[in-house]
Amino acid sequence: MEDAILPLQASFAREFARDWVDAWNSHDLERILTHYDDQVLLVSPVALKLLGGDGTVRGKAALREYFLRGLEAFPDLRFNLIETLWGTETIVVYYINNVRGSKTAEVMLLNSAGKIQRVWANYDQ
Repeated sequence: MEDAILPLQASFAREFARDWVDAWNSHDLERILTHYDDQVLLVSPVALKLLGGDGTVRGKAALREYFLRGLEAFPDLRFNLIETLWGTETIVVYYINNVRGSKTAEVMLLNSAGKIQRVWANYDQ
């Protein structure tokens, strides 16, 4: 994927979201992690439940462990993309998770290299 140009363009946002979902559906952890900056911060109610603290996963190494737990716990996990929204620096990936049938919206703040530097996960359940 080419470097992001800020402000984000619709074509980049849509390509990024499709590639991100495809990476998750492949269950290839390294491919998933290519979307994230080394200093990423992920804030999620699921992280709060599993890890405690303030629900924040800090840095790519911690993110790797967090995602690995999820992939191991849900070997049939699939995301079905519903919609992609974008702003000048953010992308919202709205999808259905097949494991729980729940809808999720992830708000992703990207850096100038097109990597996720911060993400807020929002769930309907």
